[in-house]
Amino acid sequence: MDINKNYEPQEIEKKWYAHWLEKGYFTPQIDKTKKPYTILIPPPNVTGHLHMGHVLNNTLQDVMVRYKRMTGVPTLWLPGVDHAGIATQNMVEKDLAKEGKTRHDIGREELVKRIWLWKEAKGSKIIQQLKKLGASCDWTRERFTMDEVLSEAVQETFIRLYEKNLIYKGKRIINWCPRCITALANDEVEHEDEKGYLWNIKYPLADGKGFVTVATTRPETMLGDTAVAVHPEDTRYADLVGKSVVLPLMNKEIPIIADEYVDKDFGSGCVKITPAHDPNDFEVGLRHNLPQILVLDEQGMMNENAPEKYRGMERYACRKVILEDLETAGLLEKVTEHEHAVGHCYRCETVIEPYLSDQWFVRMEPLAKRAIEVVKEGRIVFQPDRWTKVYMHWMENIRDWCISRQIWWGHRIPAYYCLSCGKMMIARDMPDVCPDCGHDKFRQDEDVLDTWFSSWLWPFSTLGWPHKTADLEYFLPTNLLVTEAGIIYLWVARMIMSTLEFMDEIPFDTVLLHGLVLDEQGRKMSKSLGNSPDPIDIINEVGADALRFSMIFSTPKGQDSYYRASILESGRNFANKIWNAYRYIMMNVENIEGSLKPEELEQELADKWIYSRLQQTIRQAAENYENLRLNDAAQLIQEFIWKDFCSWYLELSKARMYDSSNINGQRTVKYILLDILQNAMRLLQPLMPFIAEEIWFNIKPFLPQLEEAVVIAIFPKADLNLIDSSVETEMTLIQEAITVIRNLRKQVNLSPGIEVKILIKTETPAQTEMLITNRHYFSKLAKVNELLVSTELEKPQGTLADVAGAMEIYLPLSGLIDLEAERSRLQKQLDKLEKELEKITSKLHNEKFLSSAPENIIAKEKEKYQEVKTKYDITGEMLKGLDN
Repeated sequence: MDINKNYEPQEIEKKWYAHWLEKGYFTPQIDKTKKPYTILIPPPNVTGHLHMGHVLNNTLQDVMVRYKRMTGVPTLWLPGVDHAGIATQNMVEKDLAKEGKTRHDIGREELVKRIWLWKEAKGSKIIQQLKKLGASCDWTRERFTMDEVLSEAVQETFIRLYEKNLIYKGKRIINWCPRCITALANDEVEHEDEKGYLWNIKYPLADGKGFVTVATTRPETMLGDTAVAVHPEDTRYADLVGKSVVLPLMNKEIPIIADEYVDKDFGSGCVKITPAHDPNDFEVGLRHNLPQILVLDEQGMMNENAPEKYRGMERYACRKVILEDLETAGLLEKVTEHEHAVGHCYRCETVIEPYLSDQWFVRMEPLAKRAIEVVKEGRIVFQPDRWTKVYMHWMENIRDWCISRQIWWGHRIPAYYCLSCGKMMIARDMPDVCPDCGHDKFRQDEDVLDTWFSSWLWPFSTLGWPHKTADLEYFLPTNLLVTEAGIIYLWVARMIMSTLEFMDEIPFDTVLLHGLVLDEQGRKMSKSLGNSPDPIDIINEVGADALRFSMIFSTPKGQDSYYRASILESGRNFANKIWNAYRYIMMNVENIEGSLKPEELEQELADKWIYSRLQQTIRQAAENYENLRLNDAAQLIQEFIWKDFCSWYLELSKARMYDSSNINGQRTVKYILLDILQNAMRLLQPLMPFIAEEIWFNIKPFLPQLEEAVVIAIFPKADLNLIDSSVETEMTLIQEAITVIRNLRKQVNLSPGIEVKILIKTETPAQTEMLITNRHYFSKLAKVNELLVSTELEKPQGTLADVAGAMEIYLPLSGLIDLEAERSRLQKQLDKLEKELEKITSKLHNEKFLSSAPENIIAKEKEKYQEVKTKYDITGEMLKGLDN
């Protein structure tokens, strides 16, 4: 056969992916006699480009989908893309800025039109990249969160929740991004500890009899203060409650109030209250009926409620001027360094501003109750289990969800306002007439819904809801959700709530949460750090199979993955090993005419052993796949293919392969090699589908009973009758003995072609008989031309010795090497090592060295000592062996 000497993945991967799509292998048919297996992809953003996190997440999903497809059940991996409101609009607005325009210059309709055009031109990039990775999604069912059906689902959800009083509009302090000019949910704010300052400011008492001191990290917001609060049990200020202070720089009086919110032991015990710019102050303000005064506009600039001097200033520029003015007035008491958590926009990293605004909210507590119950009952399981506590803590302390966003790209809120009387109506379409005043002109709410509001419907909207569809009836509940742990609140919990609310079903029964892909220093990957490789470049270099395998192989279940370029070697080397074995097998079996039936095989120990190991591997691989221990499956399968099959069985079978005088022996080896190879490809297909399909296709002419493609082949079932522990024990003993002989040869640098005599002292007569029966394995794999085996042997003089299990193995050196020269060489080596040990020991007993050297240097010296000591001991044993 004409098989390339080297494995070249690029053309092979391109060819087979196109073939799978053409054949429709990824599109399941509804079969009500079988329970389906379904995974819904966490939809990547339409603006997205494949990164290493996507590689890990989607490979984990694809491995499970491909495995389950091989179990014979209808298997659906439903793909889709998220419209990513803020991110996508930002992309198009950046293009607009290059034209010297803003969205307000072109208007809402034109901006949305441009975003759709951008989506059609560039929005499918990540889908094409996922295909290159080998993702076996059913692309005929691909969804987009702004599709017509999904948009209908979003509108229906909003209306139904509103009708149940679970959606409301109200003034609240929300997280505001002055760069994106929109509200953010709490979960969209990323907090970072930053070094800042705590400014202590004097607020003069209105009666002129002194002052109180308050501390703040945001002095620019003091212009919106409407009270100073103290704790009702703080005796220091009991006589001041009900009096007033003069608000610095504003020259207006504000009251001193008592509220239990104040921590009387922190700072001075006095707190400035700014209801429009702090969520806790907002609640205090409601309790005390305080005014709510905004002093910042939507872009973080000081507004008309600030004194004229500060109006139009950017918030941090204003802070600087305010501090200067306070110092000039003698009101800045002191400044201290202060480390605190600062919220940043998850999209643009701008520092967010707590901001009073009219927004839409979902009441979450009523929805959370059933979502807590189903996890407590075990109907939904988190893996690893430690995430159950995280989920429960968040759900039991849940807060209302701000769902409105002040952007134009997204699902517009279905609220309409009468232009005559202002009445608000929630409707599926623009109302015809106002029921209050009879007017027929309306305006729709300008805001759109949070992107997550469409994403939380993903388990059922993608299957056709609010319509009753065959897909919805058959594929829901789904089975597995694979996602990064960071969105357990943003997405996972909300999907559980929404699916229970609207479908009275759980969305999935298992949630596999994986960690981040970090660099080898444990840092997050980012372009700015230059530590984020492009997965497509990697695929172009080593192939998708190598990348997939390397990521799974090196990532324990539920843990962070530490990426470095060297981990790709595991996948690339494994692919090459498989290819070389396949090439060797095909180049030899094609020369062996005829075939045997299974019952006609003339099996010997090695054949029975490889079948026993295969069945063990099948059983354990299935268990690992089923239990989502995918890296364990990868390591197990690699060990079987590389170690058991390639390193041992191929070598053990070569003598029969090349012995043309024993045709049945050749045919036996031919049958077993092809049979093991096809089973290995079944095991491997979920992890490395492309190379598995290429090999499958080329061995199929020899095995016509095989399915037409390995991607739809049945996963093998372990035949427990073929598992033979005694056979495995015997073969392990032979392998250990051969390994010992090889090591003894290396110790005296024997050329690979030199044949040797070996003596083995066994523990039992049964061992003796077994080794004699299988002496031909030693001849081929250890170049042994004379093998003496007995329980009665004694160690001859001038031999090297070692043990394998309870057996003693001797290599006589007479006639192989110059014994005197070898003694001399070993003695010189021993003397040199002894001097080196003395030098290291002296250093490690030197108090000056131990007290002044860095810990890592001392550790290296200790490590070096152990290394040299091991060499010294081995050399001494070798020298002793020559003398005894």
